[in-house]
Amino acid sequence: MEYVTRIVIIGGGPGGYEAALVAAQLGAEVTVVDCDGLGGASVLTDCVPSKTLIATAEVMTTFDSSYEELGIIVADDTPHIDTPARVVGVDLGKVNRRVKRLALAQSHDITASVTRAGARVLRGRGRLEGQQDVDGSRKVVVRAADGSEETLVADAVLIATGGHPREVPDAQPDGERILNWTQVYDLDELPEELIVVGSGVTGAEFAGAYQALGSNVTLVSSRDRVLPGEDPDAAAVLEDVFRRRGMNVMSRSRAASAKRVGDRVEVTLADGRVISGSHCLMAVGAIPNSSGMGLEEAGVKLKDSGHIWTDKVSRTSAPGVYAAGDVTGIFALASVAAMQGRIAMYHFLGDAVQPLNLKAVSANVFTDPEIATVGYSQADVDAGKIDARVVKLPLLRNPRAKMQGIRDGFVKIFCRPGTGIVVGGVVVAPRASELIHPISIAVDNNLTVEQIANAFTVYPSLSGSIAEVARQLHTRKTAGEG
Repeated sequence: MEYVTRIVIIGGGPGGYEAALVAAQLGAEVTVVDCDGLGGASVLTDCVPSKTLIATAEVMTTFDSSYEELGIIVADDTPHIDTPARVVGVDLGKVNRRVKRLALAQSHDITASVTRAGARVLRGRGRLEGQQDVDGSRKVVVRAADGSEETLVADAVLIATGGHPREVPDAQPDGERILNWTQVYDLDELPEELIVVGSGVTGAEFAGAYQALGSNVTLVSSRDRVLPGEDPDAAAVLEDVFRRRGMNVMSRSRAASAKRVGDRVEVTLADGRVISGSHCLMAVGAIPNSSGMGLEEAGVKLKDSGHIWTDKVSRTSAPGVYAAGDVTGIFALASVAAMQGRIAMYHFLGDAVQPLNLKAVSANVFTDPEIATVGYSQADVDAGKIDARVVKLPLLRNPRAKMQGIRDGFVKIFCRPGTGIVVGGVVVAPRASELIHPISIAVDNNLTVEQIANAFTVYPSLSGSIAEVARQLHTRKTAGEG
């Protein structure tokens, strides 16, 4: 009888379900242990829901900011008034019902794909039981919602349990007025005055979205600027756009507490100032779901932050145990989680595998305008981690941008001085998530700015700015600059 490799995956998010598909296709016996529904937080409470909400906000922003310039007449506009009333509104209850419907549909599609591939989906919470057995196998105990337990034997285990919103002790979410990012989809009415605490990616995305939907937004940032971890030029553009659209951006302001006062919320800052709003969204980071799983007892090394240590092929410090996704603290991106999960299965099952290359990862901040990045960053260049030449071209010069009424944004490319090989890029624009792809291809395949410059682009198009930046970098190289 032919032996079948047994794989147990704890967590059904992108890291888990993508790993399950690969392992099943490679002939393994796969069990996915999941307690919330396949797709994980990415599909059910984070990426898919937030980007669905943002899709509505994007339409609102596009219409509000450009319809007059583009010559569009709205029948119930009031041109005789100096400051006409907003002519487009939103039904947040309807938006959120669509958000939940799409998230559940995506989860069901993923479950169907995984089961069709031959994997078993087991509802419950999994934990490792002790050290590796003499035969090299591991035991995983699954506890169902009714308290019953089942023990699985695995040749390899993948931990892909994700994370959950970090909470401030004196600002506990109540799901009604003080919210974390998983709770906002239960709102039936648009917050009149929303205080967003935290100016990282999550905070910036929600602040921009609710501002576009019609809320009066105050963004509380403990740092000097919005999006402190992103390209400084890109962050400056976004902060300027936020302020111009009426958002109250409070820099160098750390929130100490948030409390309900009747039907209001008061946020007290560390310096004693108090901000009042109708709702407060706490977006202050995430905590890895690594506790209570028997990891350290099983020999899995954890970082001080609680994240699981992994190498570039997703191995943990414990033989036969792999990890993927947000629980590893590598990059909180669904695409990276999925890649980590696939790499883990390729590695354990003996298929060809390439180690995780973080410098080929493209990422996007779904604000308006979007901010997309890939490869080495401005911070890397400034810190001397890589020698690179940089050209940045504002979208204001792009003919398609002019036609569409786009005023904000730019394309920036980094290349090596001698060879002209593209090593990174930044795009700030509507749908930057789509425009970054050619730069990602260039970074991943060591293409040169000359090759990018010589490729045809459509005229007029926003992608034409990518070719123009490449031409400028190539021209400067041939002219002896750098």
